[in-house]
Amino acid sequence: MSDLIKLNEFKFKYPIHMRWNDMDALGHVNNAIYVTYFEAARGPFMVSACSEWDWTKHMFLIAKIEVNLIQELTLKTPQPEVWVKTKEIGNKSFVLEYAIVSQKDGENVVHASGSTTQVMFDMKTRKTITIDDWIREGLSNHMG
Repeated sequence: MSDLIKLNEFKFKYPIHMRWNDMDALGHVNNAIYVTYFEAARGPFMVSACSEWDWTKHMFLIAKIEVNLIQELTLKTPQPEVWVKTKEIGNKSFVLEYAIVSQKDGENVVHASGSTTQVMFDMKTRKTITIDDWIREGLSNHMG
């Protein structure tokens, strides 16, 4: 599965800080928690990709979330990370792609992949808006 994800296209990585309550009765990360890991990495990714990003001025809505579980993630998994890249950029929306990755014997192990679709949103008018050019440029620099 990691061949389909094209890990070499990801420039941004964010460490996962797993908590005991992330685990379910089977002893691995509960499937709903992967969305939380994506969210935790998305904020730092936006600041990294778009240096002028200001959460008090620029906002988006999450319109779609997809998670693909590949291999279990446990508390014993060494140094897992969320890798993030821009997959698509539209007029008002953009898609981010994620991979949750750890290392085993020097090889990348993909535990999950996924994507989120973000729609730019004006908090005053409560309407969707087009993506500013500077945001588009920053996101483009993180495309595969």
